[in-house]
Amino acid sequence: MAKKSYKSMDDFAAASGVSRPTLSKYFDDPSQIKEVTRKRIEAALKKSNFEPNLFARHLNRKRTRNIGILVPTMSDPFYVQVVSLIELELRERGFWPVQISSHTRPELEAEAVRTLLSLKVAGAIVAPLGAGSRRSALERLRDAIPVVCFDNPASGDLPYVGNDNAQSMAAIVQYLCRSGEPPIFLEIPHMTENAGERQAGYRATMAREGHSPLVIDCDAPPSWEFERLGYEQMQRMLANGGLPGKTLLCANDRFAFGAMAAAFASGLKIGRNEACDVRIAGHDDHPLSRYTCPSLTTMAQNASEIAAKSVELLLAHIESEDDGTTPATNKVILEATLVMRDSA
Repeated sequence: MAKKSYKSMDDFAAASGVSRPTLSKYFDDPSQIKEVTRKRIEAALKKSNFEPNLFARHLNRKRTRNIGILVPTMSDPFYVQVVSLIELELRERGFWPVQISSHTRPELEAEAVRTLLSLKVAGAIVAPLGAGSRRSALERLRDAIPVVCFDNPASGDLPYVGNDNAQSMAAIVQYLCRSGEPPIFLEIPHMTENAGERQAGYRATMAREGHSPLVIDCDAPPSWEFERLGYEQMQRMLANGGLPGKTLLCANDRFAFGAMAAAFASGLKIGRNEACDVRIAGHDDHPLSRYTCPSLTTMAQNASEIAAKSVELLLAHIESEDDGTTPATNKVILEATLVMRDSA
C-alpha cells in the first residue's frame, strides 16, 4: 500500500492527531514528548512519506540547531578525519553540522563566514587559515555567535582546542637524538602558528639535549601544497652539496611525504638501519603516514579528542551565552603520542 504524502507540518500534525507545536517539539527532541504522543507520531511517520523541512524551520528561529564547521581544505585527510569526528559528535547531541571549506583562500574564508551567519548557525568550529585569514571576518563571526577554533588558534582570544607542540616536538627530538644522529629541522612556510611553535620546540629541545639546532628554511613562496614543497626542498638540498645530516625532522607529515619521494627518486635509502642513507620523521600522524614506504615515524595528534573537546567547548559556550554564565575553560591543549615506524 502506498504511503501517504503531506505537503506541510500542519497537514501532518492534523493527520497525526497532535498539535503543530507538539509536532515541532517532537522533531526538536522526542524525549520532550509524552510516550503515548511520541508513539502516535512515530506510527504516523511509518505510514507516510513525510519529511519535515528542518532547514526552513530553523531559519525562522532566533537560534537554530545548526553548527558551522569551517576548515582550510577538505583535500587534507587530517581535516577530513577531524571533521568527520566532529560531525558524529554533533549528531549525537542533536545538532546539524554545516560544513564549508575555504579552499585555503582568504576571500573564500570570509565568504564562508557570511554564509554561516546567513544560515543562523548556533555556533561554529573553525580551523582558521592563520596568517592568511582576514581578521575582520573572524571577528564578525566571533561577535555574532560562539566560536571555537581547532588546529590553529586565531587572534581575538577565541576558545581553542589544539596540539601541545612544545610537548610533541620535545618527544620526537629526544627520540631522534637518543636513537641516532641529532635531527635537522626542515621548516615549512609559517601558514599557521603551529609552524612557529614547532620550530621553537625543536630549538629548545635540541639545546636541552646538548646539541646545536639547525633549521633549513623552506626556500619557496608560502603555499598549502606541502608535499610539493617538501619534494622541491629535498631536491634543492641534494643539488647543492647533499644533505646536511643523516636525520631530518619535517615540520609536518605532508612535507615529509614530499621529502621522502625526492630522496627515493635520487636513489637514497630511507630508514633507521645502519645501511640506510637518511632517517626522516614528521609530525601529525597524517592518516596516510603509516602507508608510506617506509612507514613514517611521527607524532600522533589526538584527533578524536580534538573533535570531542571542540564540540564540548562550543556547546558550553552556547549554553553560557543562554544562561549568562562563564564557561569553566577557554582552551584545551592535548598531548601527542610518539609513533615509531621504519623511516626513523
